[in-house]
Amino acid sequence: MRKIIVAMQITLDGFIEGPTGELDWAMEEDEETWKDHFELMQSIDTILLGRVMYPAYEKYWLAAPTNPSSTKFEIQYALLAGKMQKIVFSRTLEYVQWKTTRIERDLVAKDILNMKQQPGKDMVILGGATLVSSFVNLGLIDEYHLLVNPLVLGRGKPLFKDVKERQRLTLKNTKAFQSGKVLLHYGKGQGA
Repeated sequence: MRKIIVAMQITLDGFIEGPTGELDWAMEEDEETWKDHFELMQSIDTILLGRVMYPAYEKYWLAAPTNPSSTKFEIQYALLAGKMQKIVFSRTLEYVQWKTTRIERDLVAKDILNMKQQPGKDMVILGGATLVSSFVNLGLIDEYHLLVNPLVLGRGKPLFKDVKERQRLTLKNTKAFQSGKVLLHYGKGQGA
């Protein structure tokens, strides 16, 4: 069965963006971080995104291959992401420019469970605290790949702000990076 993996960068105090939506702290990526992210991307074939994050994600990554300020890693990621299926969960988004993207109007657990039964690689949620919380609340997350940045923001958008019940997880792996970032890899816990 295909897994659904949450792969997000967070601060030490659990935020995924600053108080005004800033992500500058998460964009300080290095070769070691990119290598790890590309390893994860090789295990997936579908990217799941929320309505709030998708427009900026699409705009940034569609432009990256021809943007003179893009790094080689950004170009490599943009080309890889461009080939993958992307599903945006939104009731209001009217259109998408990326040809490999489709809009799903409703998040229905049985539809997601059916997707998990289909042949293919795993699926990854790359953005959207609301989307992550919705998947968590429906019991649909199989793994978490949380890249903890050595930074305390104090305020911002928390990753798990709308989770309704306790979720027990099992630590599968950790990885410390020279940058001070730490990857925490969790799976569903006993009885979860």
